[in-house]
This record gives sequence, C-alpha cells and structure tokens, in this order.
Amino acid sequence: MTQLRLLLVCLALLFVSQTSMAYNEQKHRVIVLTDIEADPDDTQSLIRLFLYSNQIDIQGLIATTSCWQQNAIHPESIAKVIGAYAKAHSNLSKHEKGYPSAKTLHKLIKRGAPTYGMTGVGNGKDTEGSNWIIKTLEQDDERPLWISVWGGANTLAQALHTIRATKSEAEAHALVSKLRVYTISDQDDSGIWIRNNFPDLFYIVTPGDDYGSATWTGINTYIEGIDNSEISNTWLANNIQQNHGPLGAMYPDVAWGVEGDTPAFLSLIPNGLNNPEHPNWGGWGGRYELYKPDFALTKEGGSIVEIAPETREIWTNAIDTYTPHTYREYGRTFKAGEKSFTGFKETLWRWRLDFQNDFAARMDWTIKPYNQANHPPVPVLNHADILTVKSGEGFTLDASKSSDPDGDSLSYFWFNYPEAGSLQEPHPVGGADNAHAIYLTAPTVTQKETLHYILKLTDKGTPALSRYKRIIVNVVPK
Repeated sequence: MTQLRLLLVCLALLFVSQTSMAYNEQKHRVIVLTDIEADPDDTQSLIRLFLYSNQIDIQGLIATTSCWQQNAIHPESIAKVIGAYAKAHSNLSKHEKGYPSAKTLHKLIKRGAPTYGMTGVGNGKDTEGSNWIIKTLEQDDERPLWISVWGGANTLAQALHTIRATKSEAEAHALVSKLRVYTISDQDDSGIWIRNNFPDLFYIVTPGDDYGSATWTGINTYIEGIDNSEISNTWLANNIQQNHGPLGAMYPDVAWGVEGDTPAFLSLIPNGLNNPEHPNWGGWGGRYELYKPDFALTKEGGSIVEIAPETREIWTNAIDTYTPHTYREYGRTFKAGEKSFTGFKETLWRWRLDFQNDFAARMDWTIKPYNQANHPPVPVLNHADILTVKSGEGFTLDASKSSDPDGDSLSYFWFNYPEAGSLQEPHPVGGADNAHAIYLTAPTVTQKETLHYILKLTDKGTPALSRYKRIIVNVVPK
C-alpha cells in the first residue's frame, strides 16, 4: 500500500470515528413491538433497522400479536434476523462505529402476550415484554423512549395498565411523559384504549385500520407521474437482496407491501432533517399535525379492528404540496417539474428516493470495504441554524464548508418547506437554488412568523446519498 493510500485510509477511519461520535450524541431510544411472521414486511423493516443500529439506540425487540396474527408470537424469527446481522457486523463496523454486537441484540428479544388486543390487558396479565417497557422507562435516562409499533399495541397497553395500577399519580405521570409512540395504524383494539385512557401520551397514528388513508403507506404506494423504480421488485433484487451478504439473502420478497413498518422509525435516523420531537416539521417518516380527527371522515378498513371516535388530539395526517424537481442536461442542473402533488402520503414519499438510496448504501456496507462503498456527505453551515431577521430584510444562507468523506463532488439544493413553518404560503428561493450560498429577502410581516429552509446536500457517489440542514428563520416586524 502506498503512503498516500495509507494516509487516505487513516483519514477515512478518523472521519468515521468523528461522525460516529456526532451521531451517538443524537441517538434516540426505541423499543419495537413487532407481529413478525404476520407479513414479510416486519422482517424487511427489521433488517433495515439493524443497519442503523449504531445511530438508533435499540432497547427492546418485543414479539407481539395483531389482527393478522391473533394467537401466536414469533421471537425466534427476530433471533434469525439477528443471526444474519451477526455475520455482517464486522464489515458494517468498518464503515461507522457503534454497531451493537449480536449478543447485545439477542438480550433485547422479549415476549408479549400470545393473545389478541385487550384480552391480553388487565390485572395479572403482565408479560416479559410489558415488564421490559416499564423497566426501561425506569432507567436513569432523560431521553424519551420511543415505542415503534409494527403490529398490535397490547404489550404497551399492559405496561401502561400496570404503571397506573402500581405507581403514584406523580410517578405514573413522570414515566408516561417520557413515552413517544408511533403506531402503524391500529392493528388491535388496544390503541384506542391507550389514547382514551392516557390523554397526555405523545401518540402518532393514522387511526383505524383503513390503510389507504394512512401516511405511512407513502413508503410503498405507486405514484402516477413520478419514477417509482426505487420500490420496484427489480430495484430490491439488485440493491438489497442479491449479492448483498446474509442480510440481503434474508430480505423476503414483497407479499402485501414493501416495508410497511419502516415509517415507524425512519424519523429517528439522524440525517439533519429529522426531528422526531416535532412531527409537524416533517422528515423521512412523514409529517404530522396535532388535532382531533373528524370521525365522520374515518373509513372502515379491511381487518377486524373496531373503529371509534378519538376523544383527544393525536399527531396524525398532515398535508404537503410537493413539486419534484427534474434533471436538466444543460444549464442549471435541476428545475421544478410541471406537476405538483398534494396529500398526506406526499409528506413521506417526497423523501423516498433519498432513504432508499441510503438503505442501499448501507447494504453495500455489509459486504464492501470502506473505499469501495459510498458514505453520506457532511453539510456544514457557516452560520447558526436558527436565525432572526426583520421584515423585508435580506439574509444569506451558506454551506460552503460542507464536505464528503469519499471526496465525491457535491450538489446543493435549497428550498423552503412552507408547511413546516407558520407562513403557509411558499417563500421560494430566488435565483440559483443549487449554489453553495443563497441570498434571500424576508417576507413582509406584521407579527412574528417562522420559515423553514432545507439544504439538501447530495454526493455523486453510487448510490447518491443525501444529508440535510434545516434552517429556521424567525421573521419579526420592523
């Protein structure tokens, strides 16, 4: 190995260590409730989750039931995926530090009740899984605990039942206030019970079992008028399943819908865009607003789950208007497309190519050495990410110090995300939106308003990877 090549490898490893430290500072805790074996998509989502297990602090993997699998749980299927992860662990660790050992993950496998919904909730019905949720909540850790519900929620319901029955009101409040819940619709009758009985619990859901009305389905919905190839079976075969080691070989074919559970943790990935404490800001897992949905508009779904009116506000479907940009061969690299899309699924699928490319790159990490794989760029702002400007004044956004660990060329794209701010009308970027620095003029306001601008930084590696910076601009009257 030449001295120059050795130097480059050492610098790459130093970069991996430094970026890993940055990611570790932002790790979100999560416990997964999965009805694995009810649908192959739980295995698909579990494989993706383990590829980010150095950036997400997995604290529990609980096998549960659902309306699709009412009397059985399959912790052994979680263990099988961990077995494949064990074979990929050493190679993953060459790319980023912090991947937990397979032994550590095995210890997190727990069992919920092998019964359906509220039949598994009540006095004397504690399970290994519900006890584990309580034990984890009681740890001396100030971080919120996310419960990522891929099937039925009755293990969480039992934990909450026991907390309320055995703790003082103050103790129960302290524990419940640390919980953050994202459920993939309602897959048993315990979800509505939880929301009715714990009105202050942070809860993201498209209620009921009408999956066609759910934001999360944006991950696998075919959208007319765009290129959907990143969710095609051919793309999955080439980028995930075949020639991608033991995890790829274990990734099952699509049966009902690809990775329907993945949105429950996508917003926990630290990419510069995601901020799960603010679901209304939008991110890879979609965008959600806090309100009590109109029960009259709720449709019956295709499962046995009974629907009922919500008695409280929940984080649920939000609407984005999104205009995809198209590549130009000459002149400015990208331009706004001719078609715009408006809806709740748009809040999620607008990021789909980015998070699928990221998934594909990490699958490459399971088999390739560092210098033959792609790694995400590092956006750096030359200023704070929260700015205050006066009405009508000009200001500059600059990311010229950004870099890429592989030395790839970088593309910049700045845009206003109007739905994330208080001014709902767009305030677009004038001039070249693909320069490393842009100049903007604040809108004229009569009261304080907030604008969200997003920098999307994309490398030209294979697959192309994107990271972001969110700049919040507070505009005040003169």
